[in-house]
Amino acid sequence: MMKCEVASLVDAHYYITNLRGRFLMSTGYDTLIPTSTHWGNYRVEVDNGHIKAVHPYEADKNPSAIGQSLLDALDERTRISQPMVRAGYLERGLDSDRSGRGAEPFVAVSWDKALDLVVSELIRVKEKYGNEAIFGGSYGWASAGRFHHANSQLRRFLNMFGGYTYSVHSYSLGAGHVITPHIVGELWQLLDEIPPWSEVAENAELVVLFGGAGLKNTQISSGGLGPHTAQDDMKAAKEAGVHFVNVSPVRDDLAHFLDAEWISPRPNTDTAIMLALAHTLVVEDLHDKEFLQNYCVGFDRFLPYLLGDSDGQPKDAEWAERISTVPADVIRDLARRMAWQRTMISVSWSLQRAEHGEQPFWMATVLAAMLGQIGLPGRGIGFGYAAMHSLGAAGRPPFKWPALSQGQNEVQAFIPVARIADMLLKPGQPFNFNGQEMRYPDIKLIYWAGGNPFHHHQDLNRLVKAWRKPETIIVHEPWWNANARHADIVLPATTALERNDVSFIRDSTYISPMRQAVPPFQSARNDHGIFSDLADRLGFKESFTQNRDEMGWLRHFYETAIRYATRHAIKLPDFEEFWLGEQISIEDQVKAKPSFLTRFRQDPTGAPLTTPSGKIEIFSETIDSFGYDDCPGHPVWLAPEEWLGAAKAKTYPLHLVSNQPKTRLHSQFDHGVTSRQNKVKGREPARMNPADAQARGLKDGDLIRVFNDRGACLAGLILSNDIRPGIIQLPTGAWYNPLEPGQIGSLELHGNPNVLTQDKGTSQLAQGCAAHSALVEVERYEGSDFAVTAFEPPQIVTDRS
Repeated sequence: MMKCEVASLVDAHYYITNLRGRFLMSTGYDTLIPTSTHWGNYRVEVDNGHIKAVHPYEADKNPSAIGQSLLDALDERTRISQPMVRAGYLERGLDSDRSGRGAEPFVAVSWDKALDLVVSELIRVKEKYGNEAIFGGSYGWASAGRFHHANSQLRRFLNMFGGYTYSVHSYSLGAGHVITPHIVGELWQLLDEIPPWSEVAENAELVVLFGGAGLKNTQISSGGLGPHTAQDDMKAAKEAGVHFVNVSPVRDDLAHFLDAEWISPRPNTDTAIMLALAHTLVVEDLHDKEFLQNYCVGFDRFLPYLLGDSDGQPKDAEWAERISTVPADVIRDLARRMAWQRTMISVSWSLQRAEHGEQPFWMATVLAAMLGQIGLPGRGIGFGYAAMHSLGAAGRPPFKWPALSQGQNEVQAFIPVARIADMLLKPGQPFNFNGQEMRYPDIKLIYWAGGNPFHHHQDLNRLVKAWRKPETIIVHEPWWNANARHADIVLPATTALERNDVSFIRDSTYISPMRQAVPPFQSARNDHGIFSDLADRLGFKESFTQNRDEMGWLRHFYETAIRYATRHAIKLPDFEEFWLGEQISIEDQVKAKPSFLTRFRQDPTGAPLTTPSGKIEIFSETIDSFGYDDCPGHPVWLAPEEWLGAAKAKTYPLHLVSNQPKTRLHSQFDHGVTSRQNKVKGREPARMNPADAQARGLKDGDLIRVFNDRGACLAGLILSNDIRPGIIQLPTGAWYNPLEPGQIGSLELHGNPNVLTQDKGTSQLAQGCAAHSALVEVERYEGSDFAVTAFEPPQIVTDRS
């Protein structure tokens, strides 16, 4: 058995016999160890230092298969064994050829040498350029554990070093984060208080889902989750008589068992459909005038555009049919049903990851307001049902769980997160963001811990070019993914199974101990340990660690959680009982409370919204004052640069849908068994309608080349009638694997769609990710049979200095 390294708990024998017999525990040894992931809680079975099996809890009737990829957490082929430095950087330092990033071999060095290099660079950049020249590029879901959370550890360290340039918002919801505070309220609150499926089942008759509610996305939730209940909850809503309408180019964006009506528009045309629905409500006098009068502002400013009085074009169903291809009669019929029935509108996160992505969120809110059902039980508006498991699940604690304090950042410079390549390629150049006139900082050093920009970012060939601009790139990473391969200094980090932590599940009533299951891989260290060593060299270790070791921090977090819970009459077991046990739930102690939209509906004066007017803003004076031609003062239809109605579609006639994968979270554990078993000829599977394949002479299982003027990748073809004609679906997350590493424009071998997506902000308002506005063409690949090498390490040489 594997001895677990612990400190400052009961004593060296903290794994004592559990009287309930759930584990075999004795004098520091364990065989079944509880852990938490973003795709569920598990018991990990360990035998002689190896992960033997991964067991879901009995309470989880629909566990995610992604959990089985934990079996590959210690895959020696993909793990980074010790600190590494790019060969050219080690030899020539700042004079090295930065185009060697991603291509050159690495030199294995000692921890002391690597840490000294990092410290030297941090001091040099700070003294020569100031802290604004350091970009703290931690973006991603990191670990489900609250202490060993790479983002928090990096930000705490850099803030104590004097600060850093940072990013705001997310790739997932960049446009949503910015638009909703102007029109209805803070996005986090809208997500936290979305009516659960149980409430929808009891009170709604019709659920219209723009972009669907993919069951695959309910496998995951930020910070983890207990039982996977979404499937049963959605089934219960159907059994209660709720009718579902899936407005999406992908039929299985909503589970087949719901027997949903499928309306399949061209991608990026949802706003036009919503406008036509609204037009029907007005001309047939089906809109709720009293709600618009009492709870909204600006409908009178929006109405002339809707009716065509301001531009000569009524936004009627025939107009929307020409744009979306959805028949006008279908649109009018849906509008009537939405008005006559108790209706919930859901708008998928994917809709705002497109050019003018602010518009569908805004127009969906306006449409829900016109129906007059916002704030009623189980009705109104929901931003992204099933985008994560928590969205639609019942129960969440009435307080925020404790987290690691990140301190105060003395640097004011920041960027919207999806503008990283712009920042690196355009230092000093101006850009607009949410009413602010800003300039991109001049970044000399990137410090990245947690997440993978070569997964999240768009137009990876442009990112490779941008990645050559900084003088130094430092990365913490367990695996040889593209982020590590494109760094100058790579510090090997542990995985969640190699350390002790605690999971406070943000959007759930579950919490779980995460006891160390196996020792760190070779010389890998915890992020906290790495930063502690750096802080020691820089003179602030005591303030960084607060004189706590790993278990000291976990005890501190948990005892803080007890204090928070006690204030709400919620009882938690003491730390020792919690730590020696398994997952627990406080669901039976949590009392439901009315959402802020319910309170607003009940008392619009006493419980106003946080918008400038305190009401739902159909016309926003604030946004209008910004003067943005790509985001005016009310929702509008603006044609994207890339969509099936564009002139470019004559050259690239397929719309790329690069949605979330079903076999992993983003790019996490792409090397794991669950993801690998889903590959086609070792590549990411791409789905097309049989008619599109036949027109190109393609058949199921073919190796295909997907391409446009930004790049090209290989993928394995799957034919599916669940995809409307004119679409190709290629999920994100395949580890970036160019044929010629480091070369801009090289054929990508593994099926990473972000060599094809465009790196353009949604608008001047939000500058969000616009990945879903991308056109491509497809052909059978008949070139050389290049092997996928994404999971093989780069060339590594021994340090001879």
